[in-house]
Amino acid sequence: MCGRYTLRTPAARLMELFHIAQLPTLSPRYNIAPTQLVLAIRSSAEIASLREAIMMRWGLVPFWAKDLSIGSTMINARAETVAEKPAFRNAFKRQRCLIPADGFYEWQKLSTGKKQPWWIHQKNEEPFAMAGLWESWTPKGSSKDDPESVVLSCSILTTAANRDMSVLHDRMPVILPIEAWSTWLSPAATPTQLTSLLQPLPDGELLFRSVSTTVNRPVTDNADLLNPVESPEPLKFD
Repeated sequence: MCGRYTLRTPAARLMELFHIAQLPTLSPRYNIAPTQLVLAIRSSAEIASLREAIMMRWGLVPFWAKDLSIGSTMINARAETVAEKPAFRNAFKRQRCLIPADGFYEWQKLSTGKKQPWWIHQKNEEPFAMAGLWESWTPKGSSKDDPESVVLSCSILTTAANRDMSVLHDRMPVILPIEAWSTWLSPAATPTQLTSLLQPLPDGELLFRSVSTTVNRPVTDNADLLNPVESPEPLKFD
């Protein structure tokens, strides 16, 4: 799964990498958590070949939902069922996005029953894009024409863990290679094309760093969270 992640990459690098002309105001983030506003990249509503960067609430709220609370259970969508699940199938067909990140957290279950957090990032230290879906939701009694009342929300797709990630969890976020970004965002992409992209990252491309349990508190968000600590039980890779 993916329940916390980081995005510290300078705006200039994000604009260059994702081919976007403008970004919302961003601060370095070291502990992005569900229900918070996150950066998402989607196709422009005016020109599909162009991309735009939008802040969205993490936790997808389907257009038919009665209230926002459902979003807290919709932070992830399973790649195997996303095309059929009522909460996600509309977005999978029409409203896909990229969720920029430069690392994510997963927790190791220790023999003591406690959990040890690990920060996971690419070997090349570059930001990456997680496959995402987005939705637009309007509270009952509000107008869709009123931008102040419309809530944009998103979810991150997950797939089966690769061999490296399996030492921590049986799921991992779908990390799309750069060459797949345009297809994922394209309104013309077929279900077969989209499904083929929802694969685990190849083994050997990620680094794992044991970090302090301070990250367990969503309100804590500073660079110290990424300081390495010694894990009580080192990971055992095959």
